Amino acid sequence: MAQKAAFDDALEVAEKLDEDSQAELVAVLSRRLAERGRERVAATVAQARREFAAGQCHPMTAADLVREAQS
Repeated sequence: MAQKAAFDDALEVAEKLDEDSQAELVAVLSRRLAERGRERVAATVAQARREFAAGQCHPMTAADLVREAQS
């Protein structure tokens, strides 16, 4: 509930900004979301590399992967 109130407050404040400031806010938020996405991908890749190096996984063909996903 508190998160919804915080979101509503943020939205209300953003609505009071002029159009240029609103556009800049959207741009900043988009850049930050993109950066977080890149960080998640990098963390996933690092984890996969650690698992591979530890012998916890092995290379697969695309067909092998599809078969495994369907089973």
